[in-house]
Amino acid sequence: MGLFVACMLLAALVLAAVIGGIAVTWYRNRTAPPPLGDEVVEPRRLGADALGEQATLLQFSTRTCARCPGVHRTLAEVARSRSGVVHLDVDLTHRPDIARHFRVLQTPTTLVLDRHGVVQTRFGGIPGRRVVELEVSRVAAQSLAAPSLAAPSLAE
Repeated sequence: MGLFVACMLLAALVLAAVIGGIAVTWYRNRTAPPPLGDEVVEPRRLGADALGEQATLLQFSTRTCARCPGVHRTLAEVARSRSGVVHLDVDLTHRPDIARHFRVLQTPTTLVLDRHGVVQTRFGGIPGRRVVELEVSRVAAQSLAAPSLAAPSLAE
């Protein structure tokens, strides 16, 4: 094999690795709609008294997650900066039942819930503060614009 062919092969491998890395990073940090069939989140099951009046930022973490404390700080700051928004952090270390129920495959995972506890958005990995703020604004505006969309069974 000639030097030119070897260099071209090496360049193709490097290019494929870079493209693959960009694709994986994009996939892990995108906002995704919740899977169909998610039910209303019950705050007591998560160790909370109530959800936020406008929105709730539900973070799933583990003790060994190195990125979770940074996400916790960001989500807590967003919640403090807006009235009616609550941040809940659930440690899944000893709660595999919750991890299975919400299909959490990585930590941190963050769910944005509306005021009724319905999952509106799911973030896998580290969400950017600006994206979280936009999602909270969208969810809060959506619940204010259509307060009658809550199912009657939620109030019972």
